[in-house]
Amino acid sequence: MTWTEESDCELLTIKLTGEIDLQHSPKLRQLLQSKVPLKAPVILLDFTEVKYIDSSGLATLVEYYKNARAYSGQLAVAGLSNRLRSIFELVRLGEVFGIFATLPEAREALCRPKAGQIP
Repeated sequence: MTWTEESDCELLTIKLTGEIDLQHSPKLRQLLQSKVPLKAPVILLDFTEVKYIDSSGLATLVEYYKNARAYSGQLAVAGLSNRLRSIFELVRLGEVFGIFATLPEAREALCRPKAGQIP
């Protein structure tokens, strides 16, 4: 698993590539836990190039979500393949954090000005 990061409009996008399994989920955990002290308002995980995720990877996402709740941080994912989307739906992660079909759709929804803010 590899990743790249990009920030805009208080949105940190992390583009993941490869597989997120027992071998690679510790790297993802370390990456996400390094973001907790930064108190990023929203982290968007781009799964466009992710081929596989197992239960250890899913647990890593849930762990970050729980830690981010302490400062009202959000976690969202975009670009899930049909196979990955069915896994996320099976474990009902759509009820926990935002799932978007595409990266542009996610950015549109997550970068909207909040009520009372000037765009």
